[in-house]
Amino acid sequence: MGPMLEQNTLYSVIYGFLDGLVESFIPSMAESLGWLVYVVTGLIMVMLIVNAVMIMSLFFIWAERRLLGRFHHRIGPNRWGPFGLFQPIADGIKTLFKEDIVPNEADRWVFNIAPIVVLSPLLAMVAVIPFGHGTYIVDLNVAVLYVVAAGTVETLGIFMAGWGSGNRYALFGAMRAIAVLLSYEVPLVLALLGVIMLAGSMSLIAIVESQSLPFLLLQPLGFFVFLTASIAEMNRAPFDLVEAESEIIAGFHTEYSGMKFGILQLPDWLSPVIGAGFITTLYLKGWVGWGVIPSQGWFLLKLLMVLFLIVWIRATVPRLRIDQVMTFAWKFLFPLSVINILVTAVEVIVLPEPSSAQLWVLVGINFVVALVSIVVMANLLGHRRFQASTPIRPNATGLQEVT
Repeated sequence: MGPMLEQNTLYSVIYGFLDGLVESFIPSMAESLGWLVYVVTGLIMVMLIVNAVMIMSLFFIWAERRLLGRFHHRIGPNRWGPFGLFQPIADGIKTLFKEDIVPNEADRWVFNIAPIVVLSPLLAMVAVIPFGHGTYIVDLNVAVLYVVAAGTVETLGIFMAGWGSGNRYALFGAMRAIAVLLSYEVPLVLALLGVIMLAGSMSLIAIVESQSLPFLLLQPLGFFVFLTASIAEMNRAPFDLVEAESEIIAGFHTEYSGMKFGILQLPDWLSPVIGAGFITTLYLKGWVGWGVIPSQGWFLLKLLMVLFLIVWIRATVPRLRIDQVMTFAWKFLFPLSVINILVTAVEVIVLPEPSSAQLWVLVGINFVVALVSIVVMANLLGHRRFQASTPIRPNATGLQEVT
């Protein structure tokens, strides 16, 4: 067990338990079976964390529907189980027994593989999220780069789903989703550069340990850009452009049914949980807390706060048009992310090792920069009030110009 794995509490506990079992029952083969204990430990770690995230996504499905019910002054799911807690399970069972239909014009191989390609990158990202002190699968020194690279694979899966369906409207939905993903990937990655410059590392463990103050305070502009771009990457309101207003279809997954449709829908609820985990790690000091609450409890509490914010935005902000979504990415978030990089670079050069007092001064400066930048860019991007060149007034047959 290398020094990196020795710091992993989850690995140490599972490996020690399995190694103890082997030494107790077959001591003569304990040394020769070390590789098997190592492999089984890794598999158990993956199963534990991935299944915990999947269960968390089921809870998020229920919680989001209940919260949206409150926001919209309606009831929400309340039939299956107490407070409707079993509704996601009932939906999953119903989806499992739905008929699986493949269109005649579909490319069967591409059509069948696409759901796996869409879901797999999200599960791969879970490997580097530290859910508590020593509670993670692996600590990569390029974890941020790994996350960005894994996230781009989803784009390929979406295109495969649209193309493999043999449906032009499904292909249009895929192209809209890909356009949003690629556009918002740029400001999202640029926002990450501010965090990397402050932490001096791309390891998520090192980023958490470097936050004497939460990076939310030192990177308010970067947090705003990252949160907004993340919501767009999740294809959630107000950026959900998989469906067009003029098309009575569901976008790139129109032709899918049964469990394949369920797998394509699962990222819609899994990605907010994983995205909230990254936001908690990058900007909210991850598992760090105080008192008797364990580190995993602090991480979960912060993650739930971020999820509530994401649902609140969905329930409040109206849906945008495709031109507004693209303009917002390139003419608003992109300049803000560049401003954040420049300001952070100057601060790192001037104060490479700031004291506590200097950190609070930087907090004040960065909040002022964020507020001024957002207001200025909003005014530059804002539309002028519409003034008709010719007055219009209604009459009995419709609208008529006033001469």
